[in-house]
Amino acid sequence: MFSLSELAPLNQHQSRSKLLKPWWEVFMDYLVVLMLMASVLACTEQLSRDRVVCMPLDPLVTANTSTSRAALNPSLKPPTHVQRKISPNLHSTARGRRTHLVYQQYLYISQVCYHEALPLCSRFFPYMAMLQSLVLVASGSFWLHFPHTSARIEHFLAILAKCCESPWTSQVLSHAARQESIQEMEVVEKRPPPQPPLSSTSSSPSVTRTRRTSIDSGTDSPLLKRSFATPPSPCPSTLSCNSNMSSTSLGSQVHFLPTKPSAVVDSPRQVISLDKSDGEQTRALFERVRKFRSHSESSDVIYKVYLAQTIFKLLMVTLILSYSIPLLSSLSFTHTCHPEEQALVGYTTFECIHVLSSLLRKLLVTYLTLLGLYGLLNLYTLSWISHSSLRQYSFHSLKELCSLRDVPDLRNDLAFLLHMLDQYDPLLAQRLSVFLSPVSESRLLEESLERRWGEEKLRAMTSVDAEGCCRLQLVALPRLPPALFTLSQLQVLKLELITDARFTAQVANMTSLRELHLYHCAAAVDPGALGVLQDRLEILHLNFTQASEIPSWVLSLRSLHELHLSGRLNSDGGVGRSWALGSLRQLRHLRVLVIRGMLQRIPGELCEVTGSLVRLEVYNEGTRLLVLTGLKRMVDLTELLLQDCRLERLPSALLALTNLRTLDLQHNNLRTLEELLSLAHLRRLSCLRLAYNRVLALPASVGVLRGLELLDLSNNQLQSLPPALFTLRRLRRLLLAGNLLEVLPAEVKALQLLTELDLSGNRVESLPPQLFSSCLELHILNVARNSLCSLPRGIAALSRLCRLDLRSNSLEELPAELGCCTGLHGGGLLVEDWLFLSLPPQVRDFLSRSCPASGTYPESPSRPESDSFPYFSPTQWSFSSALESQI
Repeated sequence: MFSLSELAPLNQHQSRSKLLKPWWEVFMDYLVVLMLMASVLACTEQLSRDRVVCMPLDPLVTANTSTSRAALNPSLKPPTHVQRKISPNLHSTARGRRTHLVYQQYLYISQVCYHEALPLCSRFFPYMAMLQSLVLVASGSFWLHFPHTSARIEHFLAILAKCCESPWTSQVLSHAARQESIQEMEVVEKRPPPQPPLSSTSSSPSVTRTRRTSIDSGTDSPLLKRSFATPPSPCPSTLSCNSNMSSTSLGSQVHFLPTKPSAVVDSPRQVISLDKSDGEQTRALFERVRKFRSHSESSDVIYKVYLAQTIFKLLMVTLILSYSIPLLSSLSFTHTCHPEEQALVGYTTFECIHVLSSLLRKLLVTYLTLLGLYGLLNLYTLSWISHSSLRQYSFHSLKELCSLRDVPDLRNDLAFLLHMLDQYDPLLAQRLSVFLSPVSESRLLEESLERRWGEEKLRAMTSVDAEGCCRLQLVALPRLPPALFTLSQLQVLKLELITDARFTAQVANMTSLRELHLYHCAAAVDPGALGVLQDRLEILHLNFTQASEIPSWVLSLRSLHELHLSGRLNSDGGVGRSWALGSLRQLRHLRVLVIRGMLQRIPGELCEVTGSLVRLEVYNEGTRLLVLTGLKRMVDLTELLLQDCRLERLPSALLALTNLRTLDLQHNNLRTLEELLSLAHLRRLSCLRLAYNRVLALPASVGVLRGLELLDLSNNQLQSLPPALFTLRRLRRLLLAGNLLEVLPAEVKALQLLTELDLSGNRVESLPPQLFSSCLELHILNVARNSLCSLPRGIAALSRLCRLDLRSNSLEELPAELGCCTGLHGGGLLVEDWLFLSLPPQVRDFLSRSCPASGTYPESPSRPESDSFPYFSPTQWSFSSALESQI
């Protein structure tokens, strides 16, 4: 026995599968049931009372008997007629022909004649009909239970059930219905008003007729009925002032007042938003529908199985009818039997009567009639399949709705299932289309973002940087939260990995926005927002993978001052095709351009902004920059940075940059600096950075750079310094860290304006005393990681010294004169702890004492910044010193 819990899933499966059965499939199911009932009835009768009744036929005996009867009574009629007319009489004598057979002999002959005289169709038709009906039952639902189709159909029905139960479906459809009614009403309102009648007597009927036609011209939606049923009445003051107003003008006013859009159009924001759990389930359902679509559209196995099933059923019907129709003539009531058992019964011929012949004939006719209808339905199904493109499905009815026009066309199995679903109820396909629409999904994301990323949360995420700018960074969101455009104080916006970032006209509310960062975020800008960004945006950072990801609207930001590009800007077609950004002529105010990519040449398109560009930075990520002739046109450049470009010599194009002040060629392959002589005419050059190269020697031509104030030669392979270096009287910062220097020449005393000297990471064994006696402006001295054995006397003369790094040397003690360097107190001295303890106690106390809040010594912001010696607080310096001593 089966329990109810086991039968419930079967019933549920059948109720869900009927959604995919069109009317002809349902009709065929009923026909198969009727055929099965007819065959079961025939089988029941066949098993219960199927038999034949036989009587012997002997010509001699029959003739003698009839002659004697005729002689005795010539007026006697045949026995059958006599028996019908003569009333029953118990005392009358038996009449008829005597056969001389006993009952057992009758039974025997009936069984023998049943198998010899009765046709096969009379004996086996009920069983054949039942078997055929069972085959038709199995073939009728084969496509729903085939292993390759049942799983996909079950998945489709489960998704369809979720789509119908989801509250998001009702919201989207109601929104679509609202939009449709609004469109219809707009069409009604755009119709020309009826001409007012000439006479006032006919004004009343005209008003009534006008109102009726305006209502009936569109659909009978609730919005239309509500808007036109109760028109607003005219103002009483107007009636009192215009007492001679005719009824015609009053009627026309009643007709036109409801045409104001504010009284009819409902805002889409009036849709009730989903709660958190419903929103999560709806987003999961969108993803489930997307995966099922990609899986089901890859093949058409369901369509092929259904087509094969229809053809098989049609062939079965044709085969059954071909051999069943001729059997109708074989179902007779009487049969003549010759059992050849004369020795046993004394007769050779018997006349037999089949008891079920008339019933079987009627059941066979009924069965064949039902089978014929079944075959006609299969012919209709086959014609429907051949005349319909079942492997393509388009939502034609939804294309007319403005909110669901983006539903894509479907193909293969998913299209076939929707065609079958339309035969049951077209509204079910419409509910599924809600989760196929990108607009519907984007609207769901909007509501989810509105709920999760409200204005309060966004304001809590904003921060203020050191420059006092209000910043906000959003990472890995599906789209921009609508509340973002309400942050009027936001100045810097960073967007990273935003799937669908779109700036709408509401960006006009962000009055303080000046800087925008787009990291792998292809943002789109509406026409209403483009003008706002063109007027306000000043700094733009773009991080991308391919140049095709750069939005086209970037090149139209006419107020842009800084543009930072990071990504692959070259193409594999060679040097001539290494720029894919486009024209920059509209960026008339661009002053700073930073490129992080793999350029092979300086793009010629930069010449379009040479009139405004003053700073150009190129970080080439190890790609050789082959062509630099484009630099010759940028005569107004004041800062040029070419890092990681694998340059081996100083570019000759630098000769044209007469206004250049800063030249940064760090992280290249420079080996010689003989071209420094060609830079003599760069009168304004004050900063030269050549760190992280392979320079072996500094030529004497460096002395031609008279205006140089910063020279960075860190991390090269210098072994000595030429005397011409110390002729640069304006030099303030000299960075020589990470070289092979063993001696610092005494000519360093000529650099009297020197404020920073970095000799860390060299092989210097001693410092010249002239450094302390002449370079009195020195603020920063870094001699860490050298071979110093002692410090010369006279260090107390460096009264402005505020940072001194002596770590990792061979010093045995520190001079007590360090106490006279008033700028070193509060963490300015960086040495090992054990070496610091060699100082007198009063000096240690002075150097370890923190800077006063107000006093003689300046605070930390007044200390000069350094690339090689960054500023740390006194607590950080103490911690670093302790950590170094432990190591």
